[in-house]
Amino acid sequence: MQTIDVKTLAERQAGGELDLIDVRTPVEYREIHAEGAVNVPLDSIDPDAVAASRNGHGSHPLYLICKSGNRSSKAAQKFIDAGIENVVSVDGGTTAWANAGLPVVRGKKSISLERQVRIAAGFLTLIGATLGFFVHPYFVALSAFIGAGLMFAGITDTCGMGMMLAKMPWNQCREGDSCSI
Repeated sequence: MQTIDVKTLAERQAGGELDLIDVRTPVEYREIHAEGAVNVPLDSIDPDAVAASRNGHGSHPLYLICKSGNRSSKAAQKFIDAGIENVVSVDGGTTAWANAGLPVVRGKKSISLERQVRIAAGFLTLIGATLGFFVHPYFVALSAFIGAGLMFAGITDTCGMGMMLAKMPWNQCREGDSCSI
């Protein structure tokens, strides 16, 4: 899989039109995104549909960006698995883009998906421990389940809680919000 640093990508972007897809959730995209990026969330990305929508630019590289480079790498792998080889993941993602002082579009602030997972995991663990102490010891299983889920997420780099939270209404853009998908 090919990667590119943000400065090189910005130079290429300044030199002409290129396809840059931001694979984060619509709410993350709305908060901040690289200028010129189009939002197509990782969980709903269809490599064939994206390739078909490129209006004859199929031979040009397709650049994928997320927050740090993790989700864009996963998206790039989806494209490669679909037989679309000319995809490039942006190293460091939107965070590196903004830190380099490159042009960004800023919108409404939101709680990041990562923070939401930490809040939910901490809350459920506390509830399980509290109920286990005061109500019935079997409630401790809730805390154990959350701990096992966090270990699984760390080992596999796949977070089920994050995927569920991404689908929640507060993580969706409503009509009138400045989210372009």
